[in-house]
Amino acid sequence: MSILRSRPAIWLALLTAALHLWANGEYGYFRDELYFIVCGQHPDWGYVDHPPLVPLLASLMHALFPNSLTMFRLIPALAHAGTVALTAETARKLGGGNWAQLLAGMAAFLCPLLLAFGTIFYTDSLQSIAWLFCAYALIGIIRDDNERWWLPMGLVIGLAFMVKYTIAFWVVALLIGLLLTSARGRLARPGPYVAAVAATLIVLPNLFWQWVHGWPFLEFAAAVAESKNAVYAPWTFVLIQMRDLNPVTAPIWLAGLAAFAFWGRFAELRAIVIAYLLLLVAMIALHAKSYYPIGAYPVLFAGGAVALEAWLTSPRPRAVLLVGVVLFGLPLLPFAVPVLPIERVAAYQSFLGLAPEANENRLAVGRLSQLYADMFGWRELAALVGRAYQSLSPEERADAVFFANNYGEAAAVDIFAKPWGLPPSISAHNNYYLWGPRGHIGDVIIRLGGRREDLLRIYASVEAMGKTDNPWALPLETGQTIWICRGRFTKLDDDWSKLKRYY
Repeated sequence: MSILRSRPAIWLALLTAALHLWANGEYGYFRDELYFIVCGQHPDWGYVDHPPLVPLLASLMHALFPNSLTMFRLIPALAHAGTVALTAETARKLGGGNWAQLLAGMAAFLCPLLLAFGTIFYTDSLQSIAWLFCAYALIGIIRDDNERWWLPMGLVIGLAFMVKYTIAFWVVALLIGLLLTSARGRLARPGPYVAAVAATLIVLPNLFWQWVHGWPFLEFAAAVAESKNAVYAPWTFVLIQMRDLNPVTAPIWLAGLAAFAFWGRFAELRAIVIAYLLLLVAMIALHAKSYYPIGAYPVLFAGGAVALEAWLTSPRPRAVLLVGVVLFGLPLLPFAVPVLPIERVAAYQSFLGLAPEANENRLAVGRLSQLYADMFGWRELAALVGRAYQSLSPEERADAVFFANNYGEAAAVDIFAKPWGLPPSISAHNNYYLWGPRGHIGDVIIRLGGRREDLLRIYASVEAMGKTDNPWALPLETGQTIWICRGRFTKLDDDWSKLKRYY
C-alpha cells in the first residue's frame, strides 16, 4: 500500500485500464478498426494512408479474440493507462511531489481525447505515449546527463513512425528546440546519431514501400489537407483543443507552457515549449485535424502540475483544482468512452444542448458524433449485401462483387459478410484502390446508395434490394439503397485509374 501512496502513477494506471476493460466492449467496431483489420490481413510494409504497425496489431488481436471487442481494444486501453502512468512519472522526474503527480495523472486520465484514443484501436492510440516518452527521455538526457536515453528514444521514434507519421513533426520540433537553447551541446555527442540510425533502420522498409508505390501517402495527405479536414482559424484551433482536453485542465497545461518558457527550475528544458509552439503552428498551417497535436500535452500536464505545486502554497486552491478536474471530467466520460447505453448518450447530449460533431468537411452527422456513429450500422450493411449476393444465380455469383464507396463499407462487408460467401470487396478508396478490381470486370456489381438514374448511365440494369436502416449510423451509411447492377458498359480495369480516391 505504501508504494500506491508514494507512486500515484500505479493506481491511476490501474484505474484507467479498469475503466476501458469495463466499457470498451460496448457499441461496435469503429470504421477505421474494420479497415485496419482488413489491411493487416494483407500484410505489407505500408499502405496508402498509414504505416503498417497498427493494421498488423489489429489483425492479430482480431484473430486472437474474434468475438471480443474488449480484448480487441486491449492495446489502446493499455496505451492510455501507460500514458497516464508516464505523465505522473514525468511530473515526479521534474521534481513534483505526490500532489503534482496525482494532478498530472488525473489530467491525462480524464482528458476526453486520450480517453477516446484508449477506446478505439486507432493510429493515434499509440502516439501520446510515444511522444511523451520522447519528452521524458529528453528530460533524463538534459537533467540527469544520462546519454543512455538516446537509444530507447530512437527505437520508440522508429516504432511510432511505423504507427503514424506525425511523430516526425514532434521529433523535428524537439530538435529545433534543442538547437535554439543551451541544450544544443547534447547534439555534439554520439547519442543522438545512434538514435537516428536506430530509428532509420526501423522505418526504412516503409519508406522504401512508399517510394516503390510513388509516395501515395503524400498524395493522400495533400488531398486530406485540401478537402477533407475542417479548416480552423488559429484561435479556434486552440479553443477546440482546450475543449477536447477537458477545459478544467487548461490552467495545468498553460502553467506548463509558462513554466517551461520562463520558470528558472525548468530553464534547461525550454526546448519543450519551443517544440510545442512550432508543432501548433505547423498543424494549423497544414490544416491538420484538431487532435493531431494531442501527444504534446501530457508533458505539459506534468510540467504544469509541478509548477502549480510550487506556486500554490495553500492547500485550498490545490484541492479546488484537483477536485475540479475530476468533477468536470466525469460528466464528459460518456462522450469518449461507451459507459452508457447509446440511447442514454443521445438523451444526455440533448439534455446538455450539445450538437453532434464531425471532424471532417462536408460530413453530415445524425444523432451522434462521428466517434460513436461510426460504430453503428456495419453488421446490418453486411447482412443486406450478403442477402443480395445470395439472391443471385450461381452463374451471376461467379463474377459478382460488392463495390464499396469507401474503405469502411468495404471492410465491414469483408469481415461481417463471410457467412454469405462473398468474395473480397472492391473499392477505389485509399488502400482498396491499390488492391484493384481483383479480376472483376463489372458484370454484376452490388452497390450502396446513389440514384437509379445515375447508376443507369454506368450499368445496363439496376435493381433495388432493400435499404440500410440503423438510426445511430452516419447519414451516408443509413437509409441507403442496396442495388444490384448488371452489365457495366465499360470494364472496371479500363476505368480503375479514373476512380481513384485518396482522402
